[in-house]
Amino acid sequence: MHRVAVIIPARYNATRFPGKPLALLKGKPIIQHVYEHASRAGLVNSILVATDDQRIFDTVINFGGRAVMTSGSHESGTDRIAEAAGKIECEYVINVQGDEPFIEPEMIDDVINLLYNDDKVSISTLAKRVTDINEILSPHVVKVVMDDEGFALYFSRAPIPYHRDEFLEFGIMSHELHAAQGETLPLEFYKHIGIYGFRKSVLMEFTSLPQCRLEKIEKLEQLRALNAGMRIKVKETHYDTFGIDTIEDLRKAEEWQNISL
Repeated sequence: MHRVAVIIPARYNATRFPGKPLALLKGKPIIQHVYEHASRAGLVNSILVATDDQRIFDTVINFGGRAVMTSGSHESGTDRIAEAAGKIECEYVINVQGDEPFIEPEMIDDVINLLYNDDKVSISTLAKRVTDINEILSPHVVKVVMDDEGFALYFSRAPIPYHRDEFLEFGIMSHELHAAQGETLPLEFYKHIGIYGFRKSVLMEFTSLPQCRLEKIEKLEQLRALNAGMRIKVKETHYDTFGIDTIEDLRKAEEWQNISL
């Protein structure tokens, strides 16, 4: 039995960027970059791409990877990896997003170790400290707050925690930006990095649950897990990632030099 399986969800018909997993970055399909980075993680036993499209399946097989066909009706990548996980034997499932070509192997090993080292952990993930005011206030950047043991208390698109006194001092009222472009704040904020480690039993339970009220409000499925009493352990990482959602993101990724492909 493979103890740890990385499963990479990849669908073709993304609304903003159809065919994204097959788009070329530095001469390789994005999905190949993700697969190759994941293959360098030291604690991973197997890697599998879960897709609903024959073109993606064939591309993965052609570069020497493993892939499985899944339903085209899944609402999320988590649902897709749960279907794929049900077809293999493993204890832990790591969800690595198919549009994250800059994922580092150490990040994958970190979420695995969180599961290995603490029986209280249902789900593991990562966060990076941010100080840029634009990231802090952006609804596209998910923030997380943790307790003293590193367990997530809440995830939000809003700037949490809300530093009341400091925000007044810096001239930030009602989440409006009054600071100069690129200004930094010397406050504690953590950006959530969207990689997840699951105990397989937890993954199956999680995907069987209905969406909760907070998940529907924030459009963040990890709130379903917190609402159900699942404990999400968060580790701080110094790595950053760059998810590709649009063709413009692909152009920026071609120019991104701080992480090699």
